[in-house]
Amino acid sequence: MPSKKKIIPPHKPSTIRIIGGQWRGRKLPVPSADGLRPTGDRIRETLFNWLAPYITSARCLDAYAGTGALGIEALSRGAAFTEFVELNHNTAKNLDENLKRLNSTTHNINRLNFAQWIPKDKHTFDIVFLDPPFEQKLWQSAITHLIDNIPLSDDALIYIESQNSESFTIPSSWEMHKNKSTKQVNATLYKTNQGIPS
Repeated sequence: MPSKKKIIPPHKPSTIRIIGGQWRGRKLPVPSADGLRPTGDRIRETLFNWLAPYITSARCLDAYAGTGALGIEALSRGAAFTEFVELNHNTAKNLDENLKRLNSTTHNINRLNFAQWIPKDKHTFDIVFLDPPFEQKLWQSAITHLIDNIPLSDDALIYIESQNSESFTIPSSWEMHKNKSTKQVNATLYKTNQGIPS
């Protein structure tokens, strides 16, 4: 008697959950992709508690957007606009679909490598999220590209999420504003203080 083939149910896509703001509690599907690692809920909640005094009407840049968890959370909490930069076609497509689900009109998605992306307009950014794929070790090159090519407001805030084992050099004009470390992740918020004389 031939053996019956085991029926494997279709894989259900994982989701991200928006923690606060106008879209609080909404769950959005995310694709499976190499290096895709959404910022965890606890760290995201801590980060946006830090950003609470600054997020309203801020212009944000999600430099390695991935699922868009950080940039979407910013929009949900009152940011004026978010630029998303994401190289992976399928991931960027999913991000676009999720933003349409939310009826967002205050964003732009750039399907490019962040190292090659330069804004077309002269708007400055108030908040920047730098959370590149950990295995690619892009932190230093991302910081350099940010400094050299991206217009920032005088008192911009830069969030960097990295492995605890990673080290990188920040500009002397940046000051650590907040920091939280877990067993694997180091989350740091810097103030640029570019408009403050040294």
